Amino acid sequence: MPKQPSAPVRHVLRRVCLVVAVIVSGCALLGAVRLVAPATGGTAGEPGGVRAQLTFIRAALDDGAGAGAQQQFPEGYFFLHALYGLSWVELGMREPAGGARAEAVRESRWALGRLDSAEGRAAFSAELVPSYGVFYRGWTNWLRGGVLSLLPEGERESAEIRRFAADSAALGAAFDDSESPYLAAYPGQSWPVDSTVAIASLRLHDTLFPARFTGTVERWIDEVRQRLDPRTGLLPHRVAPGTGDPLEVARGTSQSIIHRFLPDIEPDFAREQYVRFRDRYVVTPLGLGPTTREYPKGMDGPADVDSGPLPLGVSLSATVVTLGAAQVQGDTSLAEGIANYGELLGLPVSTPWTKRYAFGLIPIGDAFVAWSKTARPWVAETPAPPPAHLSSWWRLPLLSLLLIAGAAPWLPVLLRALRRHRLRGRPPAVPGPQDAASAPGEDRFPAAR
Repeated sequence: MPKQPSAPVRHVLRRVCLVVAVIVSGCALLGAVRLVAPATGGTAGEPGGVRAQLTFIRAALDDGAGAGAQQQFPEGYFFLHALYGLSWVELGMREPAGGARAEAVRESRWALGRLDSAEGRAAFSAELVPSYGVFYRGWTNWLRGGVLSLLPEGERESAEIRRFAADSAALGAAFDDSESPYLAAYPGQSWPVDSTVAIASLRLHDTLFPARFTGTVERWIDEVRQRLDPRTGLLPHRVAPGTGDPLEVARGTSQSIIHRFLPDIEPDFAREQYVRFRDRYVVTPLGLGPTTREYPKGMDGPADVDSGPLPLGVSLSATVVTLGAAQVQGDTSLAEGIANYGELLGLPVSTPWTKRYAFGLIPIGDAFVAWSKTARPWVAETPAPPPAHLSSWWRLPLLSLLLIAGAAPWLPVLLRALRRHRLRGRPPAVPGPQDAASAPGEDRFPAAR
C-alpha cells in the first residue's frame, strides 16, 4: 500500500487547499459582480474607471506607446492619440461649461497637437485630395471640432476656429468635386468608414457655426444609398477609388465605427442601418456574452491586422467599438451587455490611480474601450432605444458557470465535514467476548497463579 502522508503534511495540504478555495471563490464572486454592475454610465453619467484608464494611457503615451502602437497597426500612433483626445472630449461634455472642463480641454488639445505634427502625419500622403487623405483630415477635424465644442463661444481661440473652418472647407470641396462619396485615405485605396467620420465633422461644423455644408452632406447620403453592399444592404468595407463601387462585403471592424458616427449625420438612415448591422453581426457564441462578428452570419473570411484573430468568427476590436455604437443609438441593453462581458473577460487591473485591461499590454485596446464607454451623440439627440436584441437572461449561463467554479473548490472540505459528522453520530462499539478476554489489565489465566 502507498505510504500515507504524515499528520503535519496533511495539515499543510489542507491549509493550502483552503487558501486556493478562498482565492477561486473570491475570483468567481468578483466575476459575478463585474457581470452585473453598471459599466457604461450611459450617455449622461460618467462611466466608472474611465478617468483611471486615461491616466494609464497618458503615462503610456509619455513612455512611447504611440511608436509601439505604430509597429502593431498601420495607424497605431494616430489612433492611440486620437482616441485619447476624443475620450477626454466625451468626459468634458459631461461637465458643466467653464472651469470644470479645463482638464478635458487641455488633454484633448495635447492629443490634437501630437496628431498635427510630422510624426502624426507620417503614415499619410500629402499628395491626396484633401492633403494627407480623408482618414487623417476627417478624424483630426472631428477632434478639433470636439475641442471647440467644450468651450463657450467667447473663449474659443481664433486660430482654432480658422483651422477648423479651413479643414472643413477642404473636406467639403473634395466631396463636392468627387464622383464617389468615398474619398481616398491612401493612394488608390478608399474605405467608406473614413468618409463617414469626415462627413460627421462637417455636420459638427454646421452645429457650432453658421451652416455651410448642408448640401454636401445631403448629396453624400443620397450617393451612399446608391452604393450599398448588395449582400448586406450596409455600407461596404472597401470600395473602388473614384467610383465608390463596393469591392468588399461590409465588415464588423468598419461597421462598428460607421454606426458610431452615422447618427450625427442622418438619424433615420442611421437607425435603419444600425438595426440591419445588429441583426447580421451581433451574436452570442456558445450561448455566452454578446460579441460582434467580422463577417455577416453565414459567411467567414480571413482575419487581418484591424480585426485581429477571429475565434468563432468574432472580432474583439469590433466588439469593443460596437459598445459605443450601441450607446449612441440608445441601445442601452446591448451596450451594458458588451461592457459587462468585457469587464469579465478583459482582465482589468485597477490601482487607486489607474485602470488597464489585459494587464496593460495593449494600450490602444484601452483607448478603444475608454472611447466606446464614453460614447454619446455630438450633433443629434440620443434616439429612443431600438427593439431589444439581447435577451435579458443572457448573463444566466455565465453566472451559473461562476457559481460552479466558486463552489467546486469547497467540495473536498464539505465531504470531510460530512464524514466527520457521520462518525460523531455513530454509536460506540460494545466489546465482545474476545475483546473482553484480551482487555488490558486482566489476567487471562487465573488458574496458573
